[in-house]
Formats: sequence, C-alpha cells, structure tokens
Amino acid sequence: MENTYDVIIAGCGAAGLYGAINLPRSCKVLLLCKQELTLCNSALAQGGIAAVYQPTNDSTDLHKQDTLIAGGFKNNPETVQILVDNAKYEIQSILDMGVDFDRTPDGELHRTLEGGHSRHRIFHHKDSTGAAILDTLIRKVKTLENVTILENTMMVDLKKTGTGFSVQMLRNGTLSTAHSHFMLLATGGIGRIYEFTTNSKIATGDGIAMAYNIGAEIRNLHLIQFHPTAFNNHHTRECLLVSEAVRGEGAYLLNCHKERFMHLYDERLELAPRDVVSHSIVTEARRTGSTDFYLDISRKDPEFIKRRFPMIYENVLAQGYDMTKEPIPIYPCQHYLMGGIHVNTQSETTVPNLFACGECSHTGVHGNNRLASNSLLEALVFSRQAALTISERMSTCPDTFEEAVFPAQENAKPLPTGFRTEIRHLMQESCFVIPDTAKLLDGFERIKEIRKTLTTESYEIDSNYVEAKSLATIGYLILKEVI
Repeated sequence: MENTYDVIIAGCGAAGLYGAINLPRSCKVLLLCKQELTLCNSALAQGGIAAVYQPTNDSTDLHKQDTLIAGGFKNNPETVQILVDNAKYEIQSILDMGVDFDRTPDGELHRTLEGGHSRHRIFHHKDSTGAAILDTLIRKVKTLENVTILENTMMVDLKKTGTGFSVQMLRNGTLSTAHSHFMLLATGGIGRIYEFTTNSKIATGDGIAMAYNIGAEIRNLHLIQFHPTAFNNHHTRECLLVSEAVRGEGAYLLNCHKERFMHLYDERLELAPRDVVSHSIVTEARRTGSTDFYLDISRKDPEFIKRRFPMIYENVLAQGYDMTKEPIPIYPCQHYLMGGIHVNTQSETTVPNLFACGECSHTGVHGNNRLASNSLLEALVFSRQAALTISERMSTCPDTFEEAVFPAQENAKPLPTGFRTEIRHLMQESCFVIPDTAKLLDGFERIKEIRKTLTTESYEIDSNYVEAKSLATIGYLILKEVI
C-alpha cells in the first residue's frame, strides 16, 4: 500500500533528519515537513554544538558536571551520561558528512566558550552552526532512496492502532492519511505560545499536543528557557537571537544606565547560565524601573567581531546598530523548552513504539535549565538512540497495517480569529521568566475555556485551526503545572 511505512517521522529539524539517516536502508520512511525543509529551530541555532571530542584539557566528566550545574542538579544523570559519552561519535559522524566547522590557523577544529561551560568545547560554523548542520543533513537525506520527504505537509491528527499509528495530514488544502508501525516525533518547540520568541513560526507544539491526546506522558512542560540576549526589537514576534557565544567572547551586559550589573547577582557575571542571567535582568529591570538593557562587545577588534559573528553583525546593522562601535539593545525572550514528551534512554515514550527526540522530548538531560549548545547535541544523540531501537524491533512487526478512521468534519465552520493572539498574550503576561501569581489562575481558566471550545466545536481543518488547538493544549498543560 502506498500510504504505509515502517516509520513516519514528523519534523525535519536536526533530530528528524538524523533519525532518518540512522535508520537501516531497508526501512521505508516517511518524513513529514510542516513547511519547507530549512524552516525549523535547528536552522536558527547560532552558537554551536557542545562536545568533548579529541580533547586536550577537557573530559566527559567535566561536561557532565557543567550540564548538571546548569540544570540545578534536576537532570537525569543516566541520560546526561549518554549525552556526553556519545558526543564524540556524533561530531565525527557529521564531520564525515561534510559539516564545515571553523578551524584555527593551524587547521585544528576551533572550540569556543559559552555561559555555564568550564572549558572551550563548543564547535561552531561562525554564528550559524545550526544552519550548517541542517544543510549537511538535508543533503544526506535527499540521497536516501528509502526516505520519502513531504514538504509543506502538516500533521493534523495522530491515532494509535493495533499495529502502530495512523497520521492524518494536510497538504495543499487536501487531507490524507498514512500508516506506520513506528512513529518518531521530532516536531520541535513551543515558542509561538509567547508573544515574543527566538523560535521559527512553525514552533506551535503540535507533536507534544498530539502525543498527549493519545496518552503519552508529558513532563515538566513549565520548564521554559528564556534566552537573556534576544535583540530587543519587539516589533515582530520572532526576535533575533544574539548568541551566547557573544558573551563567551567577552561581551558585557549593561543596564539602562549603561553600567555592568551582573556582579550584583552572580559571581560568574556574564557567563552565568541562561536562567540566572534572565532572572538577573528581570530583577535589575525592577530595581531600575527600566527594561532597557544592552550587550556590548565594541571594545573588541571590529574585524574579529565581523568575522566571528557575521550573521548577527549584519542583522543588527540592518536594524540600525553597529555592534563593533556601540552596545546593542537586548532583553530576555522565550527560547527553548526543557520539558516535553517524556521518553526513556532509547527515546521511547510511554506509548509503545512512539518515539520522540529533539526539543519536543523530555529526556531529562537539561534538568531545570539547558546548558548552552547542548540542544543540537541532544537532538543527534537521542535520535540515533531511537533509530537503533526501531532497527532492532523491525523484524517483529506484522506484515499488515491497521488503519484508524479520522472523524469527518460535519457542518464545520471557519475558525474565528483571535484565539492564538489571546493565548500568546495570556502566557506572556502570566508566565514570563518570573511567573505573575496574580495572573496565573485567570490565565489558566481562560485557556482551558479556549481549549474546550476548540476541541468540542466543529471547525474547518486548516493550519490556523490545528495550531490554535495545539497552542491551547500546550498553554493548558504549562499553567496546570505552574499553579
């Protein structure tokens, strides 16, 4: 049957692509891409990928310790160990595929430093590491004859069957279904649940919401990382990320008086972990009565700045700021999700043969706060874990596929405008960096009401409806944990 596969992978970021690459060539794979292949959070990752690879003064024990400290020791030590131990293999793997990491004048791989790391262990391609890795993975996947890629295809619904899973999809305005023995969710984060985010526009938590709807355990969804240095241009929902690596190269954080202030809050100063810096900025904003903050690296050599951070330099210059000459405005912004669909060490959820990896998953690696540049590494390590487990089980699969039936939309009406905007506003007001306890309960009750409307009324199935329903479910789950 043309619509049956061994594995359906939802999501085409680093985790989804790498999962497909690591499955056996005998495995028939369908790769669903919500929009175009290059549009995902992985492509936006700037700083790099952390790894202990051919070290001189580093060790996996140090990487593990830094990860645990950043996560407030709420991490899962077993998955952290898997992460740091496997890092060298994933680095070698993507190097073999052709990823072009920056090198020193003598040809050695360059390692930079970021907040929370005790050693220089961040491998990078200038300030666009995610895009460099993603481009390489896309080229590789496109050579695989066993993988069918469907771009501009939205996952609308997911059901568990007796032999695996059935997926309802929306492509070019037409609904269709596909069926598989295994399902791998690599659908990314939830950034669009906030008014301002560094995430791409497709980050609406669809995979998490659909996993929840079929009974998968969702854990720690309230553990949301707010990046302390997003470019403060709140005219658009997608805020430019100003990489952790800028502070790693010596940039100072300044308050509204253009004075350094991190010494008031943490001895690690600008290189404290992200949650500490974000909390410090919000606390300093309350102390000074101003949300004007700046990042200043202008004391460094201008040519070094342009060479090391070409993308950031060009983007902020287009906004009227020359980071080689002046401080640039920044403020915390939603960036990353530490919680998600709970998985074991093999990336399997509590629903048998349903796997999740990347930002939508909860491996426990990050604890309460992700260490900088561990996200791309986690995506690679745990998508390989999923692929290896699926490979081992393929021989036990039946030859048949049970097909779930998705309900017809009778008397469906267009979705009224405003639901997504309201959800974003409620979350921004009640649950940003330091939650506002006075607004949490009202926000929860309203989002719960919106979710009930979206799940009980009959609306036309389009991208607006699917994303609104996902955001309502995500908002409901976050605030339920917080209150």
